[in-house]
Amino acid sequence: MHYLRVLYTAVFISLLSYSSGFANLYNGDDANNSLSGTVTDKASNGPLPGATVYLPDLHIGASANTQGQYELKNLPKGKYLVEVHYIGYAAFTEVIQIDGSTHKDFSLSETLLEKNEVVITGVNLATTLKKTPTPVSVVRKEYLDANISTNIVDAIAKLPGVSQLTTGPAISKPFIRGLGYNRVVVVGDGVRQEGQQWGDEHGIEIDDYNVSRVEVLKGPSSLVYGSDALAGVVNIVPPGAVAAGQVKGNVAANYLSNNGQISYHADIAGTSKGGFSWSAFGTQKFAHDYKNKYDGYVFNSKFKNINYGGSLGLNKQWGSSILRFTSFNQELGLVEGDRNENGQFIKPINNNGQEDEAVATNDDFKSYSIGVPKQKITHNKLVWDNNLYLHNGGRLGLTLGYQWNRRKELGNVLEPDEPELFLKLNTFNYGLKYYLPEMNGWQTTIGVNGMQQKNNIGGEEYLIPAYDLFDAGVFAVTSKTFDKLTLSGGLRFDNRHMNIKGLQLNDEGVPVDNGGETKFSTFDRNFSNVSGSAGISYAASEQVTLKLNAARGFRAPNVSELAANGVHEGTIKYEYGNSDLKPEVSTQGDLGVEFNSQHISLTASVFYNHINNFIFARKLVSVAGTDSIPVDDNEDGYAAFKYQQHTANLYGGEFMLDIHPHPIDWLHFENTVSYVRTAISGGTDSTKYLPNIPAARWLSELKGNFKKVGGVMQNAYVGVQMDRTFAQNDIFYAYQTETATSGYTLLNAGIGTDFINRKSNKVLFSLHLAANNLTDVAYQNHLSRLKYAAVNEVTGRSGVYNMGRNFSVKVVVPIDFK
Repeated sequence: MHYLRVLYTAVFISLLSYSSGFANLYNGDDANNSLSGTVTDKASNGPLPGATVYLPDLHIGASANTQGQYELKNLPKGKYLVEVHYIGYAAFTEVIQIDGSTHKDFSLSETLLEKNEVVITGVNLATTLKKTPTPVSVVRKEYLDANISTNIVDAIAKLPGVSQLTTGPAISKPFIRGLGYNRVVVVGDGVRQEGQQWGDEHGIEIDDYNVSRVEVLKGPSSLVYGSDALAGVVNIVPPGAVAAGQVKGNVAANYLSNNGQISYHADIAGTSKGGFSWSAFGTQKFAHDYKNKYDGYVFNSKFKNINYGGSLGLNKQWGSSILRFTSFNQELGLVEGDRNENGQFIKPINNNGQEDEAVATNDDFKSYSIGVPKQKITHNKLVWDNNLYLHNGGRLGLTLGYQWNRRKELGNVLEPDEPELFLKLNTFNYGLKYYLPEMNGWQTTIGVNGMQQKNNIGGEEYLIPAYDLFDAGVFAVTSKTFDKLTLSGGLRFDNRHMNIKGLQLNDEGVPVDNGGETKFSTFDRNFSNVSGSAGISYAASEQVTLKLNAARGFRAPNVSELAANGVHEGTIKYEYGNSDLKPEVSTQGDLGVEFNSQHISLTASVFYNHINNFIFARKLVSVAGTDSIPVDDNEDGYAAFKYQQHTANLYGGEFMLDIHPHPIDWLHFENTVSYVRTAISGGTDSTKYLPNIPAARWLSELKGNFKKVGGVMQNAYVGVQMDRTFAQNDIFYAYQTETATSGYTLLNAGIGTDFINRKSNKVLFSLHLAANNLTDVAYQNHLSRLKYAAVNEVTGRSGVYNMGRNFSVKVVVPIDFK
């Protein structure tokens, strides 16, 4: 292990020294490099004020003024992909040579079909969907505004191949093609989000308002962002810097009827003409208990968030540097689902210094005050992102990040402020990339990145041990376009070392140096492997694109899988780790076809994923055949689960058909089907399917888009959506590890518009009205952990059901001045 750390450190220092050597070698004439022009409607030649012109590789953009004019200054010399975007128009992309004062006009066409959307995730340089060999979904802020969600993962859970594992409305984890937890790497502010993501009741600590776009890359995607991404990457991109000489922002408010959720948000950003940029945002969100037709109000499902952050940056001819800080602070109840013999939810109370129970009242359900058991989460993140432009056309990127995560579980009603479980995780992220100058059309990036973690534990209960982790990887990725054919691929080597720290407890459960009962054993594990991918994208015609990709991924076991030993409150189970686990190795193939015409868009992709040593938890049984219930630290009698592994196979795909018929050009009819099926090699009837696999899903939406409504309204939409989730009967039902789930159909609807100033054509505010589950269907999602809560003795129904009918109203007011 020591020699590997020395090797990675040497590579890192060498690249850093290399960057220092070039620090003074940028082209001094770059100060005069700029890009300017106008953005107009292709049919009318009229200006498109507010259209954005963005260079993804440089993280630099500008908005067109009332005359449709834009200007970008302090650019490096070279070829860069430029994206032009405006609501109601097809995104336009073009590679432009920047050399001196460069002029370029853009004309956009009205359409509902996004044909040239830019993606960044998992590739060495920005490219278009058409040239990317792997399946990618991209959504912008407009999509997030128009759809009801309670957190950032909930907001993207309707994308093809994407689902969410939930523990109430505040906690959602992304699943891609049936895989989740540490198999999905979430990237925020350019670094891996690290916050105990191994747990069912641990959500993503990213504010859903501080987002400009979300990119979901499906399939093994470890090359650029590191190991673990067997399922894919969710890249959550924050708002970029505004154009020089401008100050922009937004004020937003949102209300949800079901759980009384109230959200407030404000953000503002500015850039001086000298290239100095700044931004700030703040969000407050709080909700009482949600309700459904079967359970009524679900006690203790309330939550509240207070999030804030900001950035300082500098963009000059030599490069750019930006420092971002975000703070995510959440308090939420943990739903246990306990009820009395009358089917009423019960709550713990302090009865004159004695722990007791009482029936939860309507005042308890409607209160925004959170009782116990509950979680308190604080996640602070500081990221320093740098780009240095080199005279030879290359570029160096250095990203450093520090994440400070604190997670408390509080469950003692007699001491409600004393944590029973306290996890303290500190993560240092680092990454250094060298973007080589283009050579005969090849675009290549080499680099080193990884993280160092230290996790300490506190409180009176223990689930995972303290540990130290060092993770590092070196990689090279490249791509080249030959007329209609684009090749891309790369290789990566990763090494991860984990030092698990032992813990002994005396008879009172207090840690001692020696002589006590062993709670966690001391051991070291070292994991290393090679990842790689190779893919092609072939434009068979202007309308048809064919894609093929093969990839190999690698994931080391996480701390919970290796060493857990305790009650996992939020998941209602007792967990045992397995220190003998081997790393997972995935080999996946993807095949896809895309068809785009003026009025029809069709995308179909299929995949096959073979995973060696797939890790999952199964329920343990006693000698008598009943649930195995550990006694220590398990007063509530939770069933025990232990991690094991087998060879697994997953296959399936996604199909999307989007019709925009002529002559009713405002109509938009989209159908999306997502399907995944699994098999465990050598499994019996009860063990042949993997647990926690989402059911097949069909989304069908009929939507009208109206760019010009008349009067003070524009960019209006109205739509209705059918969300059909099929039954999931292919389950790992051995030892009652999981149960089958019935299918259900939800009906959703939405309407919204921009209100404008007719003289200046600027947006005054946007209004979005939406409804989910209009018919108030009582349902349980297969990936909801609450379906395994206690049985209601009155109805005989097991667990807690998902949210019922929910109406939403959202208002967004833009701020824009020089």
